[in-house]
Amino acid sequence: MVPTAVVALAALVAAVAALRRTTRRGGDVDALPEDVVGLRQEVAALRAEARGALRHVGLVRYDAFADAGGRLSWSIALLDDGGNGVVLTAIHGRSEARSYAKSIAAWRCEQPMSPEEEDAVASAKS
Repeated sequence: MVPTAVVALAALVAAVAALRRTTRRGGDVDALPEDVVGLRQEVAALRAEARGALRHVGLVRYDAFADAGGRLSWSIALLDDGGNGVVLTAIHGRSEARSYAKSIAAWRCEQPMSPEEEDAVASAKS
């Protein structure tokens, strides 16, 4: 999403520069404002689309068990601007590993969350 917005912004800058060059030369300016309006509409559409992208990320690494070090367990929150998305958790022990996924809506989860999952959501929100 971000690279697309950068390309659209670069195109907008190029259009404004072309408008200035044309105005200085006394050329036909009537066609350019339509292009600029179109670019502005495209940028607005890209911004609206980006609101639904998973842009808020929070990661917490920790030791789930006292006998297993290395902070191999983790929880990651992947959320959009409205706080909708998912929290993924992987718990690594000495002999097994488990993973969990919990849905998040408006920065909240219907299921109970571990302190690490709550920290991941809080980190993504800030």
